[in-house]
Amino acid sequence: MGHVRDALWRAWDSDILYSFLRSPVTIVAAVVALGLIGAAVAAPLISPTNPFALATLDLMAAFTPPVWMEGGSPAYLLGTDDQGRDMLSAILYGMRISLFVGAASVVFAMILGVGLGLLAGYAGGWVDALIMRVADVQLSFPAILIALLIDGVARGILPREVHHDVAIWVIIFAIGVSGWVQYARTVRGSTMVEKNREYVMAAHIMGIHPVVIAVRHVLPNVMGPVLVIATIHLAIAVITEATLSFLGVGLPPTEPSLGTLIRIGNDFLFSGEWWITIFPGVALVLLVLSVNLLGDWLRDALNPKLR
Repeated sequence: MGHVRDALWRAWDSDILYSFLRSPVTIVAAVVALGLIGAAVAAPLISPTNPFALATLDLMAAFTPPVWMEGGSPAYLLGTDDQGRDMLSAILYGMRISLFVGAASVVFAMILGVGLGLLAGYAGGWVDALIMRVADVQLSFPAILIALLIDGVARGILPREVHHDVAIWVIIFAIGVSGWVQYARTVRGSTMVEKNREYVMAAHIMGIHPVVIAVRHVLPNVMGPVLVIATIHLAIAVITEATLSFLGVGLPPTEPSLGTLIRIGNDFLFSGEWWITIFPGVALVLLVLSVNLLGDWLRDALNPKLR
């Protein structure tokens, strides 16, 4: 208990917590982000209906406006879409899918980028040159274009009957591959500095294997900037997934991510059913904005030059 109490006290007395409490914008962003993420995780418990269950669809209730408008129903607080799905439930489940895709793609990009950056920085030579040239070539193309290319190649290679089953994993892979370069370049630069320090040289003299030195000693000391990049990259990944789904190459309509909901609602925007696309768009903006603000704060809080 004493160790736990000491750890909690150190966290409470840290500069990061002091910086957090001194920034009202960051506090609001944290509350909004945690609220949206919590609502998405608890969607099966708090949503009025399950938009995936066909038994809950009511075509007779399609295009019901929000409850405060004429013709609205208390059963559908934010109205319904063209299939009679409750928009509040669809947004909660859609945000859940968007966050899962974003978080999974960030983890994949981080593992790939950190591994390649650590290898490039520690090995040097032609290995470093090869990895960095591949990174430079990828930086020449927009991330969304790379994701579109990977998604298109996967759809062409895989049998048509499995497209629906693997769609979410294809888009995670596509977004992850399009975002590994930032992690690799950051870790490579930090690794090139760390590998010349005394503790690494001492480990070499002791006969420790280079792989063990890189993973056990160098890697923990280069992970600080990676956490900041991952926080900001989460917002970018969510936006990329929404963009791909809006373009019709992301998740299918039966798995209503926020991007899919916006694309579906866009067809009815000018016919008066604005709520089908506006409410998912507002949820997406709030989620991305709050995560971006937290990422900006974390970047400043971990920068000793700004303290």
